[in-house]
Amino acid sequence: MPKRVRLTEKVLRDAIPAEGRDYQIFDDDIRGFAVCVYRGGGRAFTFDYRFAGRQRRMTFARWPEWTVTAARDRARELRRDVDLGRDPLAERDQIRAAPRVQDLIDRYIREHVSRLAELNAADQKSMMTKLVAPHWGRKLVAEITKADVEKLLAKIAEGRARPHKAKPNNRARKLQPHKPTPVRANRVGEALRKMFNLAIEWGMRPDNPANGFHRRIENPRERFLNKDEIDRLAAALDADPDQRAAGIIRICMLTGARVGEVRQARFEQFNLELGVWSKPASTTKQRKVHRVPISEDVAAIVRQRQLLVLKGSPWLFPGDVPGQPVKEIRRFWIRIQKAAQIKDVRIHDLRHTFASLLVSGGASLEMIGKLLGHTQMQTTQRYAHLLDAPLRAGLDAVASAVRPRLKIVHDQEADRKSA
Repeated sequence: MPKRVRLTEKVLRDAIPAEGRDYQIFDDDIRGFAVCVYRGGGRAFTFDYRFAGRQRRMTFARWPEWTVTAARDRARELRRDVDLGRDPLAERDQIRAAPRVQDLIDRYIREHVSRLAELNAADQKSMMTKLVAPHWGRKLVAEITKADVEKLLAKIAEGRARPHKAKPNNRARKLQPHKPTPVRANRVGEALRKMFNLAIEWGMRPDNPANGFHRRIENPRERFLNKDEIDRLAAALDADPDQRAAGIIRICMLTGARVGEVRQARFEQFNLELGVWSKPASTTKQRKVHRVPISEDVAAIVRQRQLLVLKGSPWLFPGDVPGQPVKEIRRFWIRIQKAAQIKDVRIHDLRHTFASLLVSGGASLEMIGKLLGHTQMQTTQRYAHLLDAPLRAGLDAVASAVRPRLKIVHDQEADRKSA
């Protein structure tokens, strides 16, 4: 039977390491509480106990980081847990094996994000690795609370200091002040809600702390080109030497398609006889086949590309890398913005302009939604206010129809005098 003594700081300091082996000095007060003296000179507090017929030993602290008094209090708690029928070592191993947020993020990216559209997948991966993992990566999945979610989203919504674009690209350039990013916070909240829903399915936790997160007010950007701007843009496209990129912009203007859909368009997707463009699910944001009619102008661009593109290439706009479509037209668009004097216009704003022209032509919101490939009516509702002009014209027509006609009233006395 091991010798038992009252463990004190002096006992631990005076303990001499044995050559070639480790040994324990047991406390005479708490059963199972001991200090292990290692052959290399280190000392650690241990707790020996028997559970379900098995002898167990748990090392829970090192000396001198922990004092003997603190270790004795912890050993007393462990002794109490064992007497209540709990296995402290198994619970600690279970906690160590419990999934952490980084594990959840890795699985979320591997099993869910990988199935999303390319741009959406890249955006979600960036959010998780740059905004979520640095704060929560080492935390247990089960530890995350609603308060943690709100705190993280509030920090994201505050924004961060960014390099000033007008300054030279060096370390001395000044930073712009914090710019609030409420939309980014909302997108991160939506991604977290989906991720924790999957965590429930994967058995990592029983509830979703991101459900009902505080959604910030979003003011959607609404920029529509007017007639003069459209004319200047068309002239700039005609004058630019890069007619391949100009063709991409023209199709965006004429169809309202997203630039990624146009860049990856193939000749086989166009039926020029029927005047139809069938976009495959792999290129559409809604991940569904989107079949839309095209105008004669779009068909003319496709026929022109058939003459210009080398035989054997499936791409309407082949890129510089063999076998790949055009990857980027950002520099081209910056040049066109300057030439057309529309610096505040994004390529995506051409999609909004396309919708506004449809509305002014009398198209319904349902028709606009089908042409733009919206899966939810609420997405198309952002263009509802553009219907005010045709509605007002209709009201004026009604008013003119029911307005009382003016009658000419003669003053008989004045007529007699003038006669």
